[in-house]
Amino acid sequence: MPDLTGKRILIFIVAYNAEKTIHSVLDRIPAELRTRDVEVLIIDDSSKDATFQAGLKREDTTSDFKITILRNPENQGYGGNQKLGYRYAIDHGFDVVALLHGDGQYAPEKLPALLEPFFKEDADAVFGSRMIHKQDALKGGMPMYKWVGNQVLTTFQNALLGTRLSEFHSGYRLYATKALKRIPFERNSNDFHFDTDIIVQLHFAGITIREIPIPTFYGDEICHVNGVKYAWDIFKTMLRAKCHEMNLLYDRKFDVGQIELTYDLKVGFPSSHTLAIASAKPGARILDIGCGQGYVAEHLAETAAHVVGVDQYVREKSDHPKVEFRYWDIDSGQFPVPVSDFDQIFMLDVIEHLKDPEVFMEKLRIAAANKRPEIVLTTANIGFAVTRFMLLLGNFNYGRKGILDRTHTRLFTFRSLRELFDQTGYQVLEVRGIPAPFPKAVGLNALGRLLVTLNQLCIGLSKGLFSYQIYLRARALPTVPTLLTQTIERSAELRKEFAASPAT
Repeated sequence: MPDLTGKRILIFIVAYNAEKTIHSVLDRIPAELRTRDVEVLIIDDSSKDATFQAGLKREDTTSDFKITILRNPENQGYGGNQKLGYRYAIDHGFDVVALLHGDGQYAPEKLPALLEPFFKEDADAVFGSRMIHKQDALKGGMPMYKWVGNQVLTTFQNALLGTRLSEFHSGYRLYATKALKRIPFERNSNDFHFDTDIIVQLHFAGITIREIPIPTFYGDEICHVNGVKYAWDIFKTMLRAKCHEMNLLYDRKFDVGQIELTYDLKVGFPSSHTLAIASAKPGARILDIGCGQGYVAEHLAETAAHVVGVDQYVREKSDHPKVEFRYWDIDSGQFPVPVSDFDQIFMLDVIEHLKDPEVFMEKLRIAAANKRPEIVLTTANIGFAVTRFMLLLGNFNYGRKGILDRTHTRLFTFRSLRELFDQTGYQVLEVRGIPAPFPKAVGLNALGRLLVTLNQLCIGLSKGLFSYQIYLRARALPTVPTLLTQTIERSAELRKEFAASPAT
């Protein structure tokens, strides 16, 4: 038995039509847990029998630990009931909340073993698993069709999440309230697949889950789960979670963890970064606008003479002798360096974040004066096939990364991007399609490279449909005031030449 000193534990019992079993569940809670640091909360989910009255009797008569019985005025569902219990645990200052079922299917006798990891600080979530020793579940009376379904769904869920849990579908769970505070569990389903939602959230938040074997018991309790609907809900939930992870759609309940403000380097395969790095001209002075942490800038410096990276998230200093960083909020107005000093200006995944890209590009052109620097730019292609398919399904929502990054303010197709440059005074030199960064999703392996190759072949068929990003090179044209100044100066030179000519 773990030392309970300093830990407040809530044993939370979800109950629905549990009048006949609730006393047994309470009686089976081990004696070593009957201390002042352990309390029991029963939430009757608007049962049709006398569950609440049965709980009240124990609330009034039990003295070895505190029991609180609540009744939902309206049925909240299995998931909705859990939300209330976890919120209660957080609001009342408990350290650990242990979920039990009022029908007695999960053995209260195992609570001491399941609590052990919390006192050893080994985990912030502990699941009682019936499938660590799979045959024991059958011996405990689990019907074969449920056993097979459990295994099939768990295998599918592990494959999509990259986890190795023995069981996703046990209702015997314990959580540290500090872990619950980190995830938006209140956005989860009110139905039975709440348990899947919360596993996904824990995984995305990087919270450690431990499994401990528990016995399987199937008695004469009534099962309220529609197996076909449950499986279908799991399937849909997992696909949404995977698409959210791959930034193909956004689901707010899976939006956990810190938002990534900068993007990592995409090299070793055809990408926006490899195309940009290849565009650096030998001996050029390069301005890298929106350089992030500056990793691309340091690659550009291998070819260029000097690179200046500007960004509000930039590092203080680069280890590369030809790279310097400057802090700059792109919305501040004034450029932090003389733009006319540079031969090339890189804007990688920047223009979609600008409040008014047309005004910005015009200001950049004016600041370049008569230098006529080359612009190397990449941005997301809103016409990508996946985005079009999502629109066909009526789905257009912003996510944490990708084409529909929620920090994007403008979205472009090949045509609209070219028009922006034509209308703001640039000569477009080259436009190319960039494949999706599959190696970032599946790994820099044979599969990742194959998917990139196939994507490139598709881009050859339809650039607008199959390009994940757009690569564009353009040259700034001189402004009318610059041209007028050049015309006046050149005319004056010609006048002097003409006056000095012997033929005059």
